[in-house]
Amino acid sequence: MSVIIRKATKEDADGKGYVHYKSWIETYTGLFPDDVIKGLSLERSVDKAREYPENTYVAIVNDKIVGFSCHLESRDEDLQNYGEIMAIYILKQYQGRGIGRLLIKSCYGELLNYNGISLWVLKSNLNAINFYESEGFINDGKQKYLYGKEVIRMIKANEVP
Repeated sequence: MSVIIRKATKEDADGKGYVHYKSWIETYTGLFPDDVIKGLSLERSVDKAREYPENTYVAIVNDKIVGFSCHLESRDEDLQNYGEIMAIYILKQYQGRGIGRLLIKSCYGELLNYNGISLWVLKSNLNAINFYESEGFINDGKQKYLYGKEVIRMIKANEVP
């Protein structure tokens, strides 16, 4: 399987929006309340992708977007000079094939000038937590709630070249 990772463009909005929408259903059904899942909309996901194409990489297999990652400067006031991985989503049928590692590494390349990298992950999403731990992230004890579910922050110091 050949995977292409490249920066997203506005023309990728339909594919990125579909991955976002479908991944939420595949990943979070049973983890978030049913009304949250039923309230998802492909149209809203595509609109969001159109609105925010920057700082995004897409993973393409056979000319189809199968995953994406987004990064930015950390939104957390207590983390000075940190970048943040805001999202990594991959269609379920493409998970476990190394695409997540390619996408996260694309974010690392963009966040080299920061002291470290943070991300937020649903505490009950053990697959994601295990993946991030394998990438060197640790739970720093910070938490918040999303739709009544606990989300934890994980951080990783950037390695000095």
